[in-house]
Amino acid sequence: MSQAKTNARKCAVQALYQWQMTGNNLNSIEMDFLEEERLKGAQKSYFKEIFHGVPKQLDVIDEALTEFVDREVEKIDPVERAILRLSVYELINYLNTPYRVIINEGVNLAKFFGAEGSHKYVNGILDKVAKKKRSVEIDAKKPRK
Repeated sequence: MSQAKTNARKCAVQALYQWQMTGNNLNSIEMDFLEEERLKGAQKSYFKEIFHGVPKQLDVIDEALTEFVDREVEKIDPVERAILRLSVYELINYLNTPYRVIINEGVNLAKFFGAEGSHKYVNGILDKVAKKKRSVEIDAKKPRK
């Protein structure tokens, strides 16, 4: 996975967090990131795609999460919620990116931004979502008996 994509994800998590907390317009949050040059070293097109994509598919994403989380999605820690939403968005929409890469990126984001131990929570949920949304890919990787 390219560092530019990883950086785009980091920025998208921060932008999604800001959107969740403030409810501000997506374009104005994006402009803040551009003006403050927070996207240096990030793949800007990917940032824009995933940052705008998550709110567009929020119902589908939160529905996928609801099945596997232990509380209402809105009650999940806002940092973890942003990471989970971003990762589920990728699991659903980026079938050309291996599910393990997406889970790994989500776990790393949780280690970077989240509270101590939040990466385990994120990993557990993303693993379950992946098993449901990417079952064909996962089954294809299982060794034949």
